[in-house]
Amino acid sequence: MSVPVAVSATAASAPSSAAPETAATDPAEAGALSVWPASARPLPDGDVTVGGVSLAEAAEEFGTPVYLLDEAEVRERCRAYRAAFPDDEVVYAAKAFLCRAVARWVHEEGLGLDVCSAGELELAVGAGFPPERIVMHGNAKSPKDLSAAVRLGVGVIVVDSASEIARLAAAVPPGPPRAVMVRVVPGVSAGGHAAVRTGTDDQKFGLSLTDGSAAHAVTKILGQPGLDLVGLHCHIGSQITSAKPYAAAVRRMVGLLARVRDQHGVTLRRLDIGGGHAIAYRPGDQSLGPDALASRVRAELADGCARAGLPVPRLTLEPGRAITGPAGVVLYRVLSVKRTGKRTFVAVDGGMSDNPRPALYGAGYAPRLVGRRSAAGPAEATVVGRHCEAGDVVADRVPLPADVRPGDLLAVPAAGAYHLSMASGYNLIGRPPVVAVRDGAARVLVRRESLDDVRRRDVGL
Repeated sequence: MSVPVAVSATAASAPSSAAPETAATDPAEAGALSVWPASARPLPDGDVTVGGVSLAEAAEEFGTPVYLLDEAEVRERCRAYRAAFPDDEVVYAAKAFLCRAVARWVHEEGLGLDVCSAGELELAVGAGFPPERIVMHGNAKSPKDLSAAVRLGVGVIVVDSASEIARLAAAVPPGPPRAVMVRVVPGVSAGGHAAVRTGTDDQKFGLSLTDGSAAHAVTKILGQPGLDLVGLHCHIGSQITSAKPYAAAVRRMVGLLARVRDQHGVTLRRLDIGGGHAIAYRPGDQSLGPDALASRVRAELADGCARAGLPVPRLTLEPGRAITGPAGVVLYRVLSVKRTGKRTFVAVDGGMSDNPRPALYGAGYAPRLVGRRSAAGPAEATVVGRHCEAGDVVADRVPLPADVRPGDLLAVPAAGAYHLSMASGYNLIGRPPVVAVRDGAARVLVRRESLDDVRRRDVGL
């Protein structure tokens, strides 16, 4: 059910697909909004609308913290990937953020889905997502994960370890073989932080190209009549700003495709190069768009296959953050302002329980005062959360109006991925709701977690 939220006539009439720069005559204002959803519009009173919805009024309507997700932005980003890769398979990486509405949106826009657990799988299928368009992977799939994948008939299961091959083969009932891929570690280092670089041998994912374990897994799978090896998979990292490491990974994967053909007489017909495409969290940050990625990867794949005498396999890629990340904005209410020594700490009513990325990866954000116009100049402040942890920092040493005070509303853009999907129950604060905004209306997608929810889970005395 949609909940109308009042907006100004100017904001309501502006097309949601217009770039924010067209709504901001001040170049500095346009730059500040460059990491916001394309529908963002600054208002003269200091408010901002997203999807035609006033942020200040959304905070009053739904409380804070609250996550707003611009539906049109999500859909437009899906379309951009489809346009850049028209003959390939684009699957949305559900680990970035998944709820039933997002599953429906990406399906309606022609994308498949990539899941890592029975929970993600069951939610998506329950929302009507076709299981044959789902990819299941993960480094340590449980028996429940594999059972659900087999039972529901996912399109392909990505094998991540040698032990998983026998376990999966035993779970497959008599009948047509199940499509699988092997996750290969291609020996390519890429990503914005050491914790998200997954393309080298010193981490937990996949089977190594260099030590022969990937080739050994291929041999084992080809010996299982219940499994159909359809291709190879790799994922080299996250927050990758250049297409260059993807091209390097493609070269190495094509080399393995050629060895499989030469050694086994099998021509694999699919190649999945994962996701990890960077988005901008702050003005000036680098990002990686689908067009730049497509031109480099497609050229490298075509050239490599031609030199190896291979037909070009169908390409699959798995954007997650790049689909929902820029579509999200989180609103916090300021609880206190504390000046200690030379630092100013602005404490808000959320923090690491709804966004652990700053604590995990040192991630940076660009919070903005919304809901009132301040005449004060900027001053350096550190926005912190309400949790009992010194590392609970939302944004470190960022410019905010010098008169920021309790009761103010702060908005943090680029909040649509790896926030609520990684949220915790720390201090029993309760996870925030997710509200979709579009065409001047807002509706709750995921309700706020209440103390009653916590009590119902706690069954002991």
